[in-house]
Amino acid sequence: MTDLLTQEEYESIASGMDFPTQAFIDGGFRAARSGGTFETLNPATNEVLARIASCGGDDVDFAVEKARDAFEDGRWSKRPADERKEALVRLCKLITRNARELAVLESLESGKTIYDCELTDIPETIACLKWHAEAIDKIYDEISPPSDDHVAMLVREPVGVVGLVLPWNFPLLMLAWKIGPALAAGNSVVVKPAEETSMTALRVAELAMEAGIPGGVLNVVTGGAEIGEALGRHMDVDMVSFTGSTETGRRFLLYASESNLKEIVLEMGGKNPCIVLEDAENLDRVASHVVNGAFWNMGENCSAASRLIVHEDVRDALVERIIAHAREWRVGNPLDPENRIGALVSKEHFDKVSAYLKDARAEDFLLGGKEARDGYVSPSVVRVESNNALMAREEIFGPVLAMITVRGFDEAISVANDTEYGLAASIFTSNIKRALRGARAIRAGTVTVNAFGEGDISTPFGGYKQSGFGGRDNSLHAHDQYTQWKTIWVDLADDADEEVN
Repeated sequence: MTDLLTQEEYESIASGMDFPTQAFIDGGFRAARSGGTFETLNPATNEVLARIASCGGDDVDFAVEKARDAFEDGRWSKRPADERKEALVRLCKLITRNARELAVLESLESGKTIYDCELTDIPETIACLKWHAEAIDKIYDEISPPSDDHVAMLVREPVGVVGLVLPWNFPLLMLAWKIGPALAAGNSVVVKPAEETSMTALRVAELAMEAGIPGGVLNVVTGGAEIGEALGRHMDVDMVSFTGSTETGRRFLLYASESNLKEIVLEMGGKNPCIVLEDAENLDRVASHVVNGAFWNMGENCSAASRLIVHEDVRDALVERIIAHAREWRVGNPLDPENRIGALVSKEHFDKVSAYLKDARAEDFLLGGKEARDGYVSPSVVRVESNNALMAREEIFGPVLAMITVRGFDEAISVANDTEYGLAASIFTSNIKRALRGARAIRAGTVTVNAFGEGDISTPFGGYKQSGFGGRDNSLHAHDQYTQWKTIWVDLADDADEEVN
C-alpha cells in the first residue's frame, strides 16, 4: 500500500510542478493552430492552474492524419505482439515511477482527494494498462470447421484510427480503460480529455513516447465539446469510444449517422439501486458499503449507489448506521490525506448539485442537505416518498443518497428497474436464492451481491438501456470493440476433383 504524505508535503509537490499545457500530436507537444487557450482551474480554490491549448477542428484533422499515417505504415499496428506488450509494460513502469506527480496533478485539476488518487486511481490505472498489455499475446484467432476441403480462419484486426472521449470524474483511470485495449489491439488513437481535466492525459502521452510507443500512435487534443464533435463527425475516424453523460452520448450516434457510420461505443449515466432486504446480515457492514457506494469520489461516479431501496423492517436501524459511517467521511482540502470528500469538479457542477439540495424539503434530510459551500458538498441522505421523486430519477452526480422504503422483495425489484438507466446495482440479503433471483431480475450491466462494487479488470463493465451502447470496458471483451473480425476462406479441394459451375 502507498504511504501517504502530509498535506504540507503534497502542497510542496504541487507548488513545484511544471504543468503540461499543449496538445500532444505526432510525438510532441504543440500549441493549438489558432493560438487559443483556455483556463484549467483548481476546483478546491477556484484558482487558475494553467492555460491549456484550445484546439479546433484543424487540430483534430492534423491529429487524425498523423494517427492514420502511423496506422497505415504499421509502426505500431504491425509491430509484433510481444513488442507492443513490452512498450506498454514500460509505460506502466514509467507511470509507477511518476505516480506521486500524477496523483497530485489529478487531485489539483479534478478536486478528487489525494487519498483516492494515491490509493485507488493511480494503482488501478497501472493495473489496467498492465493487464491489457499482458493480454496482447494471449488472445488467439480462431479456426472454424467448415469441411475437409476448406479452412476458415477468423482473424482479429485492429479497427484503425480510434477517437477516445474521456469524462472528468476519473481522468486517468478512464484513459487507461480505453487506451489499454485500443493500443493493445494495434490501433492509433486520438484522445479528447474532458476540458476540466486535461493535464494527466497529456503527461501520460509524454511518458508513452518515452516508453517507446511511436509518434502518431497516441495523440491528445485538448479543448471543449467542439473537439468531441469533430472526432465524432470525422470521415477518417473508424470508431469512437465515449464515456460521459447520456445526453452527450446520444450526439455521437447522430454524428456517426451523419458521417461515415463509424462504430460507436457509449458508457453513460446511471441512477443505480442499492437494495437492502429485511434479512440482510450485519447492518453495520451494509451501511459501510452503502456509504462508500454513494459518496466515494464525491458521488461523481456513473455507477454510484445513489438510490437506497430499503425494506421498512430494517430502515431505521440501517439509516442510523449510515449516518454514523458518513460522518467519518471528512470534507475539505483534497490535498489533505485525512479528507475523503474533496471539491466538486467545477462551479457549474457545484451549482447543479446544490440546486437539487435547495429544492428538497428540509424535513426530508436525514443527513447533510444544506451543507454546501464554495465547491464542497457534504454527504447527504434524503428521504423520498416514492421512486417518482426528482432525486430518485435524475442523475445528480454528487454525494446525495435518495432513500426509498419498500415492503417486500418484488416491490424492491420493481422500483430498482423503474429507471431509464441500467448501469449497476447491488442487493443485500442473507438468502442466496433471493440474491440470485434479484440479480437476474435487475436490468443492469453489473449487479453485486452483499457488496458495492464494479467487479474488477477481468469483468466487463457497461450498461443496459440508456446507460450503455455498443460494447463493454474492462475484461477481454473490451478488446472486441477495438478489433474487427475478418474471415479468410481457403479452398483445399484438389483441382482434378473440383467441379466449377
